[in-house]
Amino acid sequence: MTKQGLINWTIEALEKLPEDKVSEIAEFADFVLKKHEEQIIQKGIETLVSKSDSFAFLTEEEDLYDESDLKEKY
Repeated sequence: MTKQGLINWTIEALEKLPEDKVSEIAEFADFVLKKHEEQIIQKGIETLVSKSDSFAFLTEEEDLYDESDLKEKY
């Protein structure tokens, strides 16, 4: 079923429900929409951070210690 078909079917189903059930479905739809928007924002932030050079020093960190620093080898 297409998106428009699902929307039409949902509207028809909503028209058959009592007002309190329609309100409940509206609250759920609002919850799902907000969750979707938060995911979009999170992905945008992740993209910005990955393209940013702010944390480049973490990938270029020099090795501070090597095997010669060990007192005992197991």
